[in-house]
Amino acid sequence: MAEPEAAVRMLANFMRRPFSEEEESNGTVAEIVELCSFKSLSGLEVIKVGVRVNGFGMAMKNSLFFRKGKVGDWREHLSPMMAEKVDAVTKEKLHGTGLSYCNL
Repeated sequence: MAEPEAAVRMLANFMRRPFSEEEESNGTVAEIVELCSFKSLSGLEVIKVGVRVNGFGMAMKNSLFFRKGKVGDWREHLSPMMAEKVDAVTKEKLHGTGLSYCNL
């Protein structure tokens, strides 16, 4: 959230698909940031009306995956113990990838 364009560039490099000079100069990075923004994604029709079935056969509205789009809002939904578990799993999965983890 603090530097979305830098994060998009880092992700592209991680995927071994860095942006070309032309893409950098024509605004491709900013366009991707906008397309992936909370405002853009939460406004998609599939989010508003779509449903997915989880591994247990339970239907869940796609809109449940979108709350406020605010940094730190997770504190309203996760207990400290749950947050510790999420942090541990995230750090484990990112280990050795070159990506860093920032707890906001």
